[in-house]
Amino acid sequence: MKGRILIIAGSDSGGGAGIQADIKTVTALQGYAATAITAVTVQNTQGVSAVHDIPEDIIRAQMEAVLSDIGADCLKTGMLSKSGVIETVASVIRRHGAHLPFVLDPVMVAKGGAALLASEAKTALIEELLPLATLITPNAPEAEALTGLPVRSVADLGPAAERLGQMGARAVLLKGGHVADETVVDLLYAAGKMQRFTSPRIESTSTHGTGCTLASAIACGLAQGLTLPQAVARARAYVWQAIASAPGLGHGHGPLNHGHTVAEFTGAE
Repeated sequence: MKGRILIIAGSDSGGGAGIQADIKTVTALQGYAATAITAVTVQNTQGVSAVHDIPEDIIRAQMEAVLSDIGADCLKTGMLSKSGVIETVASVIRRHGAHLPFVLDPVMVAKGGAALLASEAKTALIEELLPLATLITPNAPEAEALTGLPVRSVADLGPAAERLGQMGARAVLLKGGHVADETVVDLLYAAGKMQRFTSPRIESTSTHGTGCTLASAIACGLAQGLTLPQAVARARAYVWQAIASAPGLGHGHGPLNHGHTVAEFTGAE
């Protein structure tokens, strides 16, 4: 089951997140991953030590090269870092990919705490990309930063997701992994309706790249013709099993096991 996904994101030298995680995820789910790299990060499981931004004209050229030849069935963005990059990506999407499903992962901070989105770029993300996205996939801290609302409990997920909808998001998957609870609750808000997805929390330090992995897995599902709830359910199952079978590499927040197959485990309610 194929499906072409163009991923616009940063590179992670440690291989656990970013473009590397995206490609591995899409490949494991039998899709085809093409990429436009926005930044090269120097990082491992213990953190990010340097970032080299790719020039905006090269980002544009990468996207246009893929879309004009290979094409895409879905778009996915990750680390975009600066307002100029966001504006460049948005302009290419409007011109060449406005008809495509688009998963927006609003990457703001690395697992180790390094900022991956300039503070001035938040407005550009909200104004330029949010209205174009089929789905935005913020975690709790990202949702707080975007909406100004607290997201500290499961009860906070609904109001924040609804606020993002009011801000222009067509659909929101607000991830509850940062909310302290034995059960992880993710809330899908689409067409004015809420759907909860739950899974048992796995106590693990091997959680580097979970957000990138989930968003790319959802994008792959949409590219392959799954409905949004089906794509979310399969993606969550894939991530849960990737954490459960993580290889335990590194001395910090380790990578997932992207190479496993997906068993039946949706957690949808």
